[in-house]
Amino acid sequence: MNERIRCFARAMKQQVKALYLASHDPRTPIAAKCLVVMVVAYALSPIDLIPDFIPVIGLLDDLLLLPLGIYWAIQLIPQAVWAESLHKASENNVSIPRNRFVGALIISIWLLGIIGLGWWVLLNYL
Repeated sequence: MNERIRCFARAMKQQVKALYLASHDPRTPIAAKCLVVMVVAYALSPIDLIPDFIPVIGLLDDLLLLPLGIYWAIQLIPQAVWAESLHKASENNVSIPRNRFVGALIISIWLLGIIGLGWWVLLNYL
């Protein structure tokens, strides 16, 4: 069981790298690129919808949302582009660039979403 989980995690990591490569391909449609940016940002984001320190439920969003986002993104990417990207991701040791600006941007987006949700609740329910 433990080995299956490790294989699943490795496959998801490989697919996130392939999504990153596919997002830079000019043959990838704009809708797919937007979804890929959201999926990769969520995969790399230090902030989850449900924090990981909450037992069981904390990991549930990673086990459901990330694979679902990967699946939808793959469906929008042309098969030839996906096959090439997956091959490149498995062949090379692709590293997704990390920088502080992108991290700050992701955190800002999450904060704006929380503030917007709070504002909406305030206007509609209080």
